Amino acid sequence: MSRIDVLAISGSLRADSHNTALLRAARALAPADVAVSLYEGLRDIPPYDMDLDTPELRPAAVRALRDRIAAADALLIATPEFNYSMPGVLKNALDWVSTDWTGAEGLPLHRKPIGLTGAAPTNFGSVRAQLALRQMFLWTDSDLVVKPEVIVFRSHERFDDAGNLTDATTRGLLGELLDALAGKVEAARAAAVPAAV
Repeated sequence: MSRIDVLAISGSLRADSHNTALLRAARALAPADVAVSLYEGLRDIPPYDMDLDTPELRPAAVRALRDRIAAADALLIATPEFNYSMPGVLKNALDWVSTDWTGAEGLPLHRKPIGLTGAAPTNFGSVRAQLALRQMFLWTDSDLVVKPEVIVFRSHERFDDAGNLTDATTRGLLGELLDALAGKVEAARAAAVPAAV
């Protein structure tokens, strides 16, 4: 299997975020042929403004994110849960990359393989935040990994003080999610190869 590049996006800006730590764990757990890189520019994305949502006017941070998503083979998103949904900063960034008003650029999220996970200190983890993301990615026609569902509840019990994921069950599920995401990419690549005549 050729290398698979996964762009990992955390929906949290917090320095000690369990969601960012979850993505660091995914990077460490990834198979040798899967390269997970962590996007760290979420704080730089301005509020969505349709008047600026053109190739010529988009802010540099937005253009950079669109380019990175377009170049990646897949996305891995880890979201906390705020008010029964995803954080506004994550939704805002995804709004910027879900459009193509010119009809000529292409849609970075269209058919993009995407894996979801999320951590929260509550007993339900990020169930509702992930549901909100799933609904959004139906609209963008992204290729979601449906199983396994990696919902890290009571997240403060699953990481050590240094932010390392110590829970064996969560580590196993995260590995399965990466395998499923790689499978989506491989299936898409296979489908793109013309059949021999």
